[in-house]
Amino acid sequence: MRYIRYVFLALLAIVLVSVALANLDPVTLQLLPEDMAILFGVQWRGDLPLFLVIFAGIVAGLLIGFVWEWLREHKHRAEARRRSEEARRLERELKRTKAQRDQGKDEVLALLDERR
Repeated sequence: MRYIRYVFLALLAIVLVSVALANLDPVTLQLLPEDMAILFGVQWRGDLPLFLVIFAGIVAGLLIGFVWEWLREHKHRAEARRRSEEARRLERELKRTKAQRDQGKDEVLALLDERR
């Protein structure tokens, strides 16, 4: 299984390098359209190779997707945390109840009752 992973990573590296080599031409990247940039006074622009723009878009999409899923699953994590805390509380209560029940008993009888 480890070798399959290495083969997959090698193929992915070959594809990414070939995409990068095929898209070396520079492109002008602007933060805002020209009219809005003049209105807000922010005229950032830069010349970057096209493959950097493509890879940055992929990375940005992945990060946005990860954050979106993390926010979406918040209710499930909160519910799991609540149930875990409730289970711990109930276990403590059960131990306390057993200790009160077995308070006057012989230690051997208390151990036998615990095993049931």
